[in-house]
Amino acid sequence: MHVLDYRRLVLLTEGSLGLFTSKTAASIIRYRRNDVVAVLDSECAGKSLERLLGFGEGIPIIAEIAEAMPDHPDALVIGIAPSGGQLPDRMRRHVIDALRAGLAVISGLHYRLRDDDELNEIARDHGAPIYDVRDPGVTTRLSFGRARSMRVKRVLTVGTDCAVGKMVTCLELRTAAVRAGLDAAFVPTGQTGIMIEGWGTSIDAVVSDFAGGAAEALVERVADRGICFVEGQGSIEHPAYSAVSLALLHGVCPDAIIMCHRPGRTHHNDRPDCPIARIEEQILLNESLTRPLHPGKVVGVSLNTAGMPDEEATAHVADIARRTGLPVSDPIRTGVAPLLAAVRSYLGI
Repeated sequence: MHVLDYRRLVLLTEGSLGLFTSKTAASIIRYRRNDVVAVLDSECAGKSLERLLGFGEGIPIIAEIAEAMPDHPDALVIGIAPSGGQLPDRMRRHVIDALRAGLAVISGLHYRLRDDDELNEIARDHGAPIYDVRDPGVTTRLSFGRARSMRVKRVLTVGTDCAVGKMVTCLELRTAAVRAGLDAAFVPTGQTGIMIEGWGTSIDAVVSDFAGGAAEALVERVADRGICFVEGQGSIEHPAYSAVSLALLHGVCPDAIIMCHRPGRTHHNDRPDCPIARIEEQILLNESLTRPLHPGKVVGVSLNTAGMPDEEATAHVADIARRTGLPVSDPIRTGVAPLLAAVRSYLGI
């Protein structure tokens, strides 16, 4: 059974519920709203999900899996993507409870639940399947710039940091492009995108030598479409995640690039030894690294201004537009029309 065949989801965020701290759950709520039965987080049980996230009205926050069972859920989804990708101890009991209740467990963690002897035994005893969405399987394809010769126009989102809205920007651009009559596809390259769209590869879980080839293979899958929006990962100057960002640049060979940015952040992972480079520098860096294979160009900036007052968000948009000379928009607050217009103008479509 495919993960999208499960349509009665409980999202597990235990102790981490928040727009940025549980971005997998938040994105599923935003893009698969009708499939979500409840959010499981004992620290926030009974509170308003809409007040905590800004959306998700009517979805209850519960403390135990048993509270969801009258609504007949069919799967528990681990709704966080923590650094290192391990299963937090505080979540383990909820996973066990779900398996004992016969629910499928869908995980996007680097830690493979199928390799956990205790969880596997419980899953077998109760007929409950486990899905490790981040498991890319065996891939040995090398990237050689094949995407350059594909018919599909390729738009890649890149970021000045992690968790700045690369996937959301792609999904909103795809929706807007389809509404505009374009034959547009979304290409998921991470676990949350796969859970939303139903296919894809978590590029950060592929062996380094073959990550570019895996990205190339994803584009090949939509090669006959008019345009595709490829979900970016990490940041090219992030000391922990630059490798996956470079693999996507070289595997996708983007025609156009959208830079994604969260105003106000100064350091990666709040580490004092990991400052975030200015957006102007990162635009030049991404274009320079793409150029030897294919002259991809940053044509717009997507800002994530979640939680900011309107005045502050507007000021950030104006500041980044002035500094970069590019169209700037927040996909959720103001929509992606300026970004799609920039993409279409640059690509001539």
